[in-house]
Amino acid sequence: MGEHSTWWAFIPGLSRLEGKLTALWSATSFDHAMAQLGFSDGRVELAHVMTSLLVFAILVLGAWVLRSKTRNMQAAIVPEERLSVRNFLELFVEATYGIMKDIMGEKAAKYFLPLIGTAALFIFLSNCFGLIPGFAPPTSNFNTTVACSLVIFFTTHIYGIREHGVLKYFKHFLGPVTSGPWWIWPGILALMALMLVVEIISHLARPLSLSVRLAANLTADHTVVGGFYKLFELFAPIPIMMLGVIVCIVQTLVFCILSTVYISMAIAHEEH
Repeated sequence: MGEHSTWWAFIPGLSRLEGKLTALWSATSFDHAMAQLGFSDGRVELAHVMTSLLVFAILVLGAWVLRSKTRNMQAAIVPEERLSVRNFLELFVEATYGIMKDIMGEKAAKYFLPLIGTAALFIFLSNCFGLIPGFAPPTSNFNTTVACSLVIFFTTHIYGIREHGVLKYFKHFLGPVTSGPWWIWPGILALMALMLVVEIISHLARPLSLSVRLAANLTADHTVVGGFYKLFELFAPIPIMMLGVIVCIVQTLVFCILSTVYISMAIAHEEH
């Protein structure tokens, strides 16, 4: 199963499915383009897909547990004594909401919390699977991180247009539009054209930077942890595993903070 053997390799028929998906994926022009950039080797890493489905199942199960334990108003107010699924999710969501509120304000943070909170949970759990021997972290696969980044990219522009309107939203791509004598208008138009190119490149680079940063860091972390685990199978990998946990948390924070900043910039109103 790719570079590392995983537990999914022991499922009957899965290797045959991987062969079919590999042939289908290798025939696409997108895979050829990614291979030229060094992000793909022409193979479908089915292990990442299976782990992604496992993460999805864990999130659904955790949401169901949280929902069942908070139906009673009194039980919902009083926290549980020990660390549980409910306490973990409440602390995680509260921390995510606190970061978002400091960046975009209380109203916008409440509105976009389902999106950013879900992304944070998915990325964090996916990152942590890289620390478990026999699992491939989905976020070390470029396809997974691109999908997450594109969701943020389209959300940013959709809500930016919804908040300001099409003309007003894309007007800020031209920079500060000023008026003046007729003889300075060629320079103003040239500056506006330059700002348009810069803004387009900047916005297109955002999903690329989000996806490459997350995939590259998790790939490096997974490789280092796996290497130390093969060399020293007992106590030596423990410090590396601790560093791996820090990497999982930091990369989740970076992705979600940048996503919040991008959305906040798109929906923000200029002060006059």
